[in-house]
Amino acid sequence: MNNGIVTEIRYTPIGVIHSPFAEPAGVPIQGAVENKVDAVAEVFSEFAEGLTDLDGFSHAILIYHFHKSKKYKLKVVPYLDKVKRGVFATRAPSRPNSIGLTVVQILKIEKNKIYFRNADMIEGTPLLDIKPYIPDVDIQQVRRIGWLEGKVYRMETTQDDSRFQAKENDGMMEE
Repeated sequence: MNNGIVTEIRYTPIGVIHSPFAEPAGVPIQGAVENKVDAVAEVFSEFAEGLTDLDGFSHAILIYHFHKSKKYKLKVVPYLDKVKRGVFATRAPSRPNSIGLTVVQILKIEKNKIYFRNADMIEGTPLLDIKPYIPDVDIQQVRRIGWLEGKVYRMETTQDDSRFQAKENDGMMEE
């Protein structure tokens, strides 16, 4: 802590996501938009008890680490656009804290594995947390969507083109 401000945070993965996508290229850019890709979240045994009662929910929010993202920049050209935007006005995976979240449909839970639909993460993605999706709390009335106005319809067909993927042997994870 620095003057009472937390300056470093460490997380330990609670599991790993098994996905049909080996690399970011070709992954849907938003899992919940017309995505029928199934995957499995394997929760490590020491956290498996925490899955109790999750089977009562049809959807969950998976929070994970973008482990293949390159070093972030504060301005990026996001998917669906050709103009540089502030990273916090985008859902680009390369960010100061490479944390992703996806609302998934729970298909079934067996022991320590959650079988789900709407995968937009790659094989081996570290799972940080799971929260139940609660429509009455999680759905908000949105009045504006910024630069995405008139572009969101393209999410259904847009896939990752590797623009944010770290390259092997680049040490610093830069472009």
